[in-house]
Amino acid sequence: MKNQKSSGTCWSFSTISFIESEIIRIKDIKDPEKYPDLSEFFVVSHSYSERADKYVMLDGALAFRVGSQAEDVLHVVRDWGIVPNVEMTGMNYGTDLPKQAELDAVLKAYMDAVVKNPNKTLTTAWKRGLDAILREYFGAYPEKFTVDGVEYTPESYRDALGFNPDDYITITSFTHHPFYTWFPLEVCDNWRWDEYYNVPIDEMMEILDHALENGYTVCWGADVSEPGFTRDGLAILADVELTNAGSDQAHWVGYGEAKDSVKKPKNGSKTNNVVEKEVSQEQRQIEFENKTMTDDHGMHIFGTAEDQWGAKYYLVKNSWGETGKYDGIWYASEKFVKAQTLDIMIHKSALPEGFFEKHPNAKR
Repeated sequence: MKNQKSSGTCWSFSTISFIESEIIRIKDIKDPEKYPDLSEFFVVSHSYSERADKYVMLDGALAFRVGSQAEDVLHVVRDWGIVPNVEMTGMNYGTDLPKQAELDAVLKAYMDAVVKNPNKTLTTAWKRGLDAILREYFGAYPEKFTVDGVEYTPESYRDALGFNPDDYITITSFTHHPFYTWFPLEVCDNWRWDEYYNVPIDEMMEILDHALENGYTVCWGADVSEPGFTRDGLAILADVELTNAGSDQAHWVGYGEAKDSVKKPKNGSKTNNVVEKEVSQEQRQIEFENKTMTDDHGMHIFGTAEDQWGAKYYLVKNSWGETGKYDGIWYASEKFVKAQTLDIMIHKSALPEGFFEKHPNAKR
């Protein structure tokens, strides 16, 4: 199970997990011993370096921080390739797992000093200085390496794995732009200003389900600030005000089950004492615009499940290590996913049949 530990690199961990699953599917790899294990920090380091260029050109009017989006990973893989994790673990600063508060502070302070431009003319040294910081914390980019007796570069390894970044599409669902058009999602982490294809929320859920039902997995960007996203493996769209009186949070987190917990819950949620909110396109838009729906976390959806009452849940691979009740797997209710999804990334062949005929604007 992947573990981003003390770093804000969920966007890289979740997307690399998704890419690894895609490679397994594309190459039809049966032996788990042959499953790819790719470097998240090869991507993170390149992303930092490229974001620094944009940060300088925009005089600091850009979010220079650790967060990013799944599309960012595709840019790096497209432009720079990819390497096995063993070739660049990113752990070049004395810890076994990521612990990046120092690095994040150093990079931000360095870049803010550069943007102030005290000489009134940028030097030719600032970018070399930044890349030296990245190299000392994350390690050097491998130029050549050997896998199963074959020598590769990052670019040739990407190609040998059969992964083509141009084969993927990112879907979103908001009403401040017309449906069936592309637009750059207005969140700070979308620093490259990538455009996503906009569809109604019910259609986005149909796309998600179609992909999962046909053997694909999905890269998921979501808001997990809701109290129903527990630290114990559940994500439920809890309506705290309507949930039964008493220790509400204890009920939906799973502490101290009520005596009648075996009864079927009226709303179909897994936890008897939880009432889930209703979900609508309009409410999603209100929460996006009033900033209660935020761009928090990237994860990897790989399947569905039902509870004992037939309620639907999505199986989600997190990047917090083997934590929680289900060893790093989260069960997200259908309402939670419908309400809290900012975007999903899938292979274009996972789209429903006739999608591009119905949506000619989606072709790129």
